[in-house]
Amino acid sequence: MSKLKSLDGLFAGRHFDRDVIILCVRLYLRYKLSLRDLVEMMAERG
Repeated sequence: MSKLKSLDGLFAGRHFDRDVIILCVRLYLRYKLSLRDLVEMMAERG
């Protein structure tokens, strides 16, 4: 449970939701996307 609390601290005060940040990092690492590709994909999703 303390691990979850420490993760919540990492995302405190961020502009985007935790789930969006995790999704972007996962896509970036898995598919070797550029930052520009991620920005376009997230813009399409809203």
